[in-house]
Amino acid sequence: MANPVVAIVGRPNVGKSTLFNRIVGERISIVEDVAGVTRDRIYSSSEWLDHPFHLIDTGGIAYDDQDVFLQQIRYQAELAIDEADVIILVVDATAGITADDEEVAKMLFRSKKPVVLAVNKADNPTRMNELYEFYSLGFGEPIGISSAHGLGIGDLLDEVIKHFPETKEEEYDEDVIRVSFIGRPNVGKSSLVNAILGEQRVIVSDVAGTTRDAIDTQLTREGQDFVIIDTAGVRKRGKVYESTEKYSVLRALRAIERSDVCLVVINAEEGIIEQDKKIAGYSHEAGRAAIIVVNKWDVLAKDDKTFQTFTQSIRDHFQFMSYAPILFVSANTKQRIQQILPKVQEVAEQHAMRVSTSVLNDIIQEATTVTPPPTDKGRRLRINYATQVSVKPPTFVLFVNDVELMHFSYRRYLENKIREAFPFEGTPLRMIVRNKAED
Repeated sequence: MANPVVAIVGRPNVGKSTLFNRIVGERISIVEDVAGVTRDRIYSSSEWLDHPFHLIDTGGIAYDDQDVFLQQIRYQAELAIDEADVIILVVDATAGITADDEEVAKMLFRSKKPVVLAVNKADNPTRMNELYEFYSLGFGEPIGISSAHGLGIGDLLDEVIKHFPETKEEEYDEDVIRVSFIGRPNVGKSSLVNAILGEQRVIVSDVAGTTRDAIDTQLTREGQDFVIIDTAGVRKRGKVYESTEKYSVLRALRAIERSDVCLVVINAEEGIIEQDKKIAGYSHEAGRAAIIVVNKWDVLAKDDKTFQTFTQSIRDHFQFMSYAPILFVSANTKQRIQQILPKVQEVAEQHAMRVSTSVLNDIIQEATTVTPPPTDKGRRLRINYATQVSVKPPTFVLFVNDVELMHFSYRRYLENKIREAFPFEGTPLRMIVRNKAED
């Protein structure tokens, strides 16, 4: 199930970005400090009372038909509103209701989305008493907050989560492999989906997905059921979403959350850019299996070194995703399209692989014998016991004498040793280090 999306909207200078930063706080989840695993400040992920959600900040909405810049900001806000499940409308207690506030309110009424009204800068009793005039905007009880001082934020989020869509369990069986094609705009995601579907002769049905307006396509190949999760899918405004970077990434995030395997699509003509790494980073961070798919391989001028050079470039740029296999394909000519689903099935199996505790401890013991653990101030790291605690992704817990002695480099060494013993192709591994006394 994809996490709900909350959009913060309002006219300029009411404190939207301050509220965004206050809600996000230090709760941004960055698994590793490596290139590609980053978050744009325009949107982020947060959580309140065990309810995770995505948060979008928007530019201030002002109504001036002569100002092209303001028109563009308004358009961006409309996109955010369209993507959102819940909207926080921010107004300014010190300014009262302005004409722009009323115009924004009209826009929100048309959206028919749940709106929570936040009256910012209500940081003293006098201003709190002035909240009542904001009832006239028509969104129920105004909630007084101070983004700058953190006042009332909990009350605001309590109200926001009341409007989250009911959590639905995915309607697919456990053995169904859920696949999404992710990547920046115009890399050929939709063309690849259509090429794959064109190769299939057993398409079960098109069913409404659990995310709003998305269509999941079910198909069967040689007895294995797949679901292709719509990411690029056309909504009301069609391709305009694809030309708006932050919303295309937001869509990728929501698709990743519902996927077992993510196909990171790169345009061979354009090469690798920062946005490719950013989107791939979200898949890695979420612990999903991944395959890097280089599309439009047919149109690239090639010599005897092109394949090797491009492969090395991918490995250099995607060092955090060294486990991901690479496919060079063409949606247009169908070149190697038939390899995609078998590779998806392979990495899905690796993603769900479980290693027996005894074998895992043998691997760890052998690794520590070959390269003894590091010492610090005369104390040596000792790994007492290891066990796999979950799959999708495979997650291991190492019980040690002192977690502070586990250096990142040694953790990576142990991961490499596990990968030498078991392929785990296409899946990240998670390693949790705990002191022996911990449960």
